[in-house]
Amino acid sequence: MEKKLKAGVLGATGMVGQRFIALLENHPWFEVVSVAASPRSAGKTYEEAVGGRWKMDTPMPETVRHMVVRNVNEVESVAAEVDFVFSAVDMSKDEIRAIEEAYAKTETPVVSNNSAHRWTPDVPMMIPEINPEHAAVIEYQRKRLGTKRGFIAVKPNCSIQSYAPVLTAWKEFEPYEVAVTTYQAISGAGKTFQDWPEMVGNVIPFISGEEEKSEQEPLRIWGRIENGVIVKASEPVITCQCLRVPVLNGHTAAVFVKFRGKPAKEQLIEKINSFSGIPQKLGLPSAPKQFMRYMEEENRPQVTLDVDYENGMGISVGRLREDTVYDYKFVGLSHNTVRGAAGGGVLCAELLTAQGYISAKGR
Repeated sequence: MEKKLKAGVLGATGMVGQRFIALLENHPWFEVVSVAASPRSAGKTYEEAVGGRWKMDTPMPETVRHMVVRNVNEVESVAAEVDFVFSAVDMSKDEIRAIEEAYAKTETPVVSNNSAHRWTPDVPMMIPEINPEHAAVIEYQRKRLGTKRGFIAVKPNCSIQSYAPVLTAWKEFEPYEVAVTTYQAISGAGKTFQDWPEMVGNVIPFISGEEEKSEQEPLRIWGRIENGVIVKASEPVITCQCLRVPVLNGHTAAVFVKFRGKPAKEQLIEKINSFSGIPQKLGLPSAPKQFMRYMEEENRPQVTLDVDYENGMGISVGRLREDTVYDYKFVGLSHNTVRGAAGGGVLCAELLTAQGYISAKGR
């Protein structure tokens, strides 16, 4: 890319906003030129606004440290500085829907980590390796919004990344019934152990809204475009329980699957290891070389050993075996704030740039 695209980060001071900023440091295609947050942070430098709440393992990038935080509600002035924005705002769903549409209507593409637009019928919700063709619905969305280049695209919930890709790899064997329990890291709630001491040595068997997302969002990803909207798939039927566990980063899933086909274990493993998508074919900057890997060790994947596989963008799978009630069971692991949040958003933006949906303003 001859000249980097100018990116803004909405909700830049929160945990996912911080992760966007960390991941975009030295990005070959994108450059963060604007950071925006709530009115209480506006007017401060980014370093002042974040204060002691920088939660990444790497230092705050020098390029944003002294950048003045903009008021996220001043849509026109923020949009004037950028080619597109990443959205990680902390507002009510109605407020998020309204502000993301407002940015899109300024002809500024929005790539969102938020859930507010995941079920808007003409907004693509994408895992780039799985459903890149859903970007085609953007043309219908632009007609509705009355825009030429502005649109909203979203990435799905972090909880599904450790099992939905695996089920996608097994599509030809027709999985039709799935039971999942997710063991989810505290960073998924935007917390560290310092923020949330009661999570130390504890398990909380409830995460608001998470189970419905975990059951329904994969079906939208596997859906099809029909009459300008995305129609969700009807199978496999998924039932899920979601637990919060004392882990900082990394969502683990224990998954049970019934198939109409009769796959052998070796076939299932081969499909995991060989699965590849458009991001790998195009060599997108954030794409893992190997999206998924199968681990033969009995005690893998483990969060402490495996969460950073492929810089946090890959999925680790293990313990695949026949089950006495279902056909097979396995364990999956994904990094919830990298692949599951900001990293997945950056990869979506790379895909949309490669597809021609995001470009420099004036082109």
